[in-house]
Amino acid sequence: MKKQYIFCIVSLTASDSWLDLTATSMNRHRMKFSLALAGFLLMAVGSGGHPSAARTAWRVSQFENVLGTSLELKFAVASDNEAARAEAAALAEIERLNHILSGYERQSEFNRWLRASGRPVRVSPELFEALSLFDQWRTRTSGALDPAAQVVSKIWSRAAAERRTPSADELQVAVATIARPHYQLDAATRTATRLDDAPLILNSLVKSYIVNRAADAAMRATRLDGLVVNIGGDLVVRGSLAEVVSVADPKADAENDEPLARLLIRNRAVATSGNYRRGVEINGRWYSHIVDPRTALPVDHVISATVVAPQAADAGALATAFCVLTPEESLRLAASMPEVECLLITKNGERVESKGWRALEAPPAPHAGLVATPAAAEPQAWDQSFELIINLELARIEGHGYRRPYVAVWVEDKDRIPARTLALWYQKPRWLPELKAWSRANRLRAMAGTTDLTGSVSSATRPAGKYTLKWDGKDNQGKLVKPGKYTVFIEAAREHGTYQLMRQEIDFNGEPKQFNLTGNVEIASASLDYRKKGR
Repeated sequence: MKKQYIFCIVSLTASDSWLDLTATSMNRHRMKFSLALAGFLLMAVGSGGHPSAARTAWRVSQFENVLGTSLELKFAVASDNEAARAEAAALAEIERLNHILSGYERQSEFNRWLRASGRPVRVSPELFEALSLFDQWRTRTSGALDPAAQVVSKIWSRAAAERRTPSADELQVAVATIARPHYQLDAATRTATRLDDAPLILNSLVKSYIVNRAADAAMRATRLDGLVVNIGGDLVVRGSLAEVVSVADPKADAENDEPLARLLIRNRAVATSGNYRRGVEINGRWYSHIVDPRTALPVDHVISATVVAPQAADAGALATAFCVLTPEESLRLAASMPEVECLLITKNGERVESKGWRALEAPPAPHAGLVATPAAAEPQAWDQSFELIINLELARIEGHGYRRPYVAVWVEDKDRIPARTLALWYQKPRWLPELKAWSRANRLRAMAGTTDLTGSVSSATRPAGKYTLKWDGKDNQGKLVKPGKYTVFIEAAREHGTYQLMRQEIDFNGEPKQFNLTGNVEIASASLDYRKKGR
């Protein structure tokens, strides 16, 4: 009987329509109870029906500008105090390793070592391990992964600033430079000797390496039933609980777009690399930031590579390498390693999977059938050839690793009736009423379409604080709304901080429109682009 009760809680929580139906019978005085209930149900989902579900709950914290991107920490733990200990341990480890391995911090140990060219230098165990891993992956990928790929990146960045592509001579010099040995390691003395002056950077695997070490630190700090550490789309899942991980679609990578795949991950790492978020534009053509060190050319034959592996550093290294290698080479390399699976998306949209990939996929989301597009649009419905793109940038706070504010983005019709919630980002259910306008307008009705509160996302690395959302003209039940005037709301609230609300009325009548909203202390900028799809 107990198992049946837990199953019912999970089913009701996952069903967005249940929240909608419940909301229709709620009155204003029951809202606080409903919020508390929602928080309890979300926590139950996070436990995945684990026997300790009554004792533990997912406690989530989110940060911006950590290693230049976003950070999400999720701990399945009995109390806020234990979660705080785990969080502090993870953050301290991330900061410590950044001071050692960063290619951007001038006084990091790595950059100090780069300046000590030509002589053996005794380095930290972490720097020695990172350099050793690059040596190993340079060999295993036949040169597709190389710390001196920074040589190529610098050439292309300089050429882009001059509005030209690099010359054949520049590319030839770059290839010759990369082909040379860059350092020599001595395990007996734990020294590293810099052999040339080629610019080096360890980004291809360092972020994932740090994710793994941060997870280790959190697990040591307190007793956890499970954890997720996610830095910019590279993540590790530990403990007895499984986590649903969505893989971002490189061709539709708004925060609320349907994912490419949904995985059920337990005690493994997931990393995604791709060319769809970073690169340079030269004379109207887009060039990826991912380059082939063997040719000094940007690569775009694989636009997204996701790797699942036991170790995070391996997943990170392989995800980058699989964007450089041919799909056939990538599948052979993945098959040669135990418990490594991959999903590749090629430039022409082909989906390439390793043999064991399908076994990792999670069951379809319970609400998937509730938000399907109607077979035929009703007369006077939203023009399906149009979409609304919302770009927003969170305000940057001085220093590294600041907490992300709570954010709600939603649409109301001309009668102030909520049509669709596009994003609802919060960490502690008890603080959800601080999003005052969203709470008053929605009263927890129809949370369908919001960011998945119980899952994680693996994607190509995004810049810190920059997010994109999309509205396809559907309401929270998946039905197309009527054309006409609607108001887009962007609300932000920070614990012990400020409250901000932005709004813009738009006439969705099939005529393109653009709006730039005035920023504030929480949302630095926001733009709304009502446009034809595929632009």
